[in-house]
Amino acid sequence: MTQAQWTRIRERLRSTIGQNNFQTWIDPLSVGPVEDGIGTLFVPTNFFGNYVSQNFADLILHEIRNENDSIMRVKFAVNRSSTPASSEMPKVMQKMAAPKAANNPLNTAPLDARFSFDNFVVGKPNELAHAAARRVAEGGPVTFNPLFLYGGVGLGKTHLMHAIAQELHIRKPELNVLYLSAEQFMYRFVQALRDRKMMDFKEIFRSVDVLMVDDVQFIAGKDSTQEEFFHTFNALVDQNKQIIISADRAPGEIKDLEDRVKSRLQCGLVVDLHPTDYELRLGILQSKVENQQKNYPDLEVQPGVLEFLAHRITSNVRVLEGALTRLFAFASLVGREIDMDLTQDCLADVLRASERKVSIEEIQRKVSEHYNIRLSDMVGPKRLRSYARPRQVAMFLCKKMTSRSLPEIGRRFGGRDHTTVMHGVKRIEELKQNDAQIAEDLELLRRALEA
Repeated sequence: MTQAQWTRIRERLRSTIGQNNFQTWIDPLSVGPVEDGIGTLFVPTNFFGNYVSQNFADLILHEIRNENDSIMRVKFAVNRSSTPASSEMPKVMQKMAAPKAANNPLNTAPLDARFSFDNFVVGKPNELAHAAARRVAEGGPVTFNPLFLYGGVGLGKTHLMHAIAQELHIRKPELNVLYLSAEQFMYRFVQALRDRKMMDFKEIFRSVDVLMVDDVQFIAGKDSTQEEFFHTFNALVDQNKQIIISADRAPGEIKDLEDRVKSRLQCGLVVDLHPTDYELRLGILQSKVENQQKNYPDLEVQPGVLEFLAHRITSNVRVLEGALTRLFAFASLVGREIDMDLTQDCLADVLRASERKVSIEEIQRKVSEHYNIRLSDMVGPKRLRSYARPRQVAMFLCKKMTSRSLPEIGRRFGGRDHTTVMHGVKRIEELKQNDAQIAEDLELLRRALEA
């Protein structure tokens, strides 16, 4: 296999598996000899070769055979005749090869330049997480350690982690910042065990100034990895070094995580990134439209489209951004303006998948439970404030979260007139602007109903 063939293969692999995977696992490979129909690719370490073999070998062989069909198999081998240069090793493994140097640049897992603080849209559900991340990214004295960020898919955890790492690199380039996923921590630990380099592993991880571990829930159930993580954590905290962790749930809710690890993770600032609310989703869409219009300067979004999407797509930000990207591409290809008709045609499948069927009965039941009153009292004739306010809240939610008409909503609330429903909805609209408790109740109920 010639170098020219390998160059073409690399480019196809890059487009197939994405830049991050390519940079980590394909870029370090180099072409070796072909013998008896077996093509050799040189790898930095045996562990690295095993991982690539398990995860990418079939795809690599497919692309190789497109260039040279005489190659029937591919194998991965360490080139014993030379030591691979650090530039040929994946970034997540370079630290294993060299100790900390003065003024060491950010040497970490690949970071996405799009995930900066400038591109992070702040709203009530994520303002605390954003403020805490900003404080840590200033690189000043440690005020809370660790910073533990958690939340569901697409709520901004990884975005904030990348933003912190990149901001630290700009503000404090002399700091040794290591950012990696929990899986990568585990791979490097296993590699150190196999290669009998545990002292090197300990020295590297305990000499960093800032350790950032993404998706820490993946070490749950891995006893040896948890043990080493615990000791690494303790060593860094004792040196007053900053640790930043992310996960998909709170430390106490991660199954099969050792109690002592949970306790350590809970000793700093634990911040929940709440599901997005309507205002935050709309803000994100408005921000993304500006970026899309750089690629499609002739396209304008008609009034009402963004508001419609912010109301309908509530699952997570990734789905929301993907819908907008598809919308712009579709409009450009078919030569139509981005209006409500095009939006519903283009995103029919996304809208169907995101639709959450909430019934009036479900809303009434949730509101009754929230305010600790009987359902019969809420829909009954009593006008006591303790019943009237929950009744108005339920009417408001029925109007916002279902497609039912005002007369139908009124009938479900003890046969009330539609004007009574209108009055209740208007009253709650007014109260939520000035009454923090009502606003919080509405948000909690909405999240519970959308869950």
